[in-house]
Amino acid sequence: MGRVTVGRALLTLTALYGGVGPFVADWGRSHLHNQAWTPHARFHDAQTMSLGAALGAVALAAVWAPGRWTTTRLRLAAGAASLYCATQLSASAFPGVALADPPAHPGRVGPQTLLAVAVLALNGVALLLERRQVTTGGTAAAR
Repeated sequence: MGRVTVGRALLTLTALYGGVGPFVADWGRSHLHNQAWTPHARFHDAQTMSLGAALGAVALAAVWAPGRWTTTRLRLAAGAASLYCATQLSASAFPGVALADPPAHPGRVGPQTLLAVAVLALNGVALLLERRQVTTGGTAAAR
């Protein structure tokens, strides 16, 4: 297992958010157990939660698996930890979609938007910080 650095800690935090957050947000009456939703709509919600868990697991494995900490593993970790939030933001471009339910958050910006942008920013910072760790700590072949 690699040493703990600020970048690895940030990637771990955002991977956990992407893996656990969807279950916290969606496992309830407003989403997965919403009787107004069709079974197929609940299927898509469950699929999205499972995808978040899988992406979080891939990111954590890339960060903490034994072996050399390489640029490839860093990019895989940052990409996997970012995809859930990136696709969450891109979903707002589809017709009839809002990132939050009114009336608490009218329009397209709600807490999900802010959290997604924060996760992407943290992953960008982690990538920059860890890129220095990888390029100064490894051999040219490992980069």
